[in-house]
Amino acid sequence: MKYLDDNHYIDRVLNGDTVAYAMLVAKHKNLVFSIILKILNSREDAEEVAQDCFVKVYQSLSTFERKSKFSTWLYRIAYNAAISKTRKKKMEFAPMDDYVMNNYTEEDVSKGIGDLDPDEQKRLIDRAMARLSDDDNLLITLFYKAENSIEDISNITGLSASNVKVRLHRIRKKLHAELAGMMERALNAMN
Repeated sequence: MKYLDDNHYIDRVLNGDTVAYAMLVAKHKNLVFSIILKILNSREDAEEVAQDCFVKVYQSLSTFERKSKFSTWLYRIAYNAAISKTRKKKMEFAPMDDYVMNNYTEEDVSKGIGDLDPDEQKRLIDRAMARLSDDDNLLITLFYKAENSIEDISNITGLSASNVKVRLHRIRKKLHAELAGMMERALNAMN
C-alpha cells in the first residue's frame, strides 16, 4: 500500500479524524515493533510496549512540534519505552570475543560471504547480528534496515552524531569478525 506523507495523517487526526491514526500505525508498526523487539528480545513484551507506545503517541500527537520527522519522534518514543522496560528487567548480554574481532580483514569476510548463495548469506548475517548486543543490533537496524540518517539515529537514541558514527563503525567491524569466525568454524567442521 502506498502511504501519504505523515503530516497529512497527523493533520487529519488533529482535526478529529481518528481513523487516520490507523494509517500512521499501519505505516510504522513494523519498524516500531522491530526496534522494540531488538531491545527486549521478547515478542510478548515487544507487542505490549509497541501497543503502549502507539497509545502514548496518539495522546501526545498535539505536542509533536514537527521540528523533526514524525518517524524520528515516534522511533525515539519507542526506543525510550523499550529501554525503560529493559531497565526494569536488568537484561544482560555476552560480548563478542575481541580475539575474533582483530584477526580477520573485511576483505577476507567479504570474499567468503560472496561465495555463498543469497539465502545462506542472509542466514549467516542474521546469526551474526543475533550475537550483537541489543543496542548494537538496534543501531544497525536503524541505519541499514530503516535507512535512518546518522542525525535521525542520534535523535532517536540520544547519542551524539559522532558517537553514532563511531559505534556503527565498531559494529560493522564486530559483524565482519563474527562472520569470519563463523565461516572458519564451518570450514574446520568440513575438514
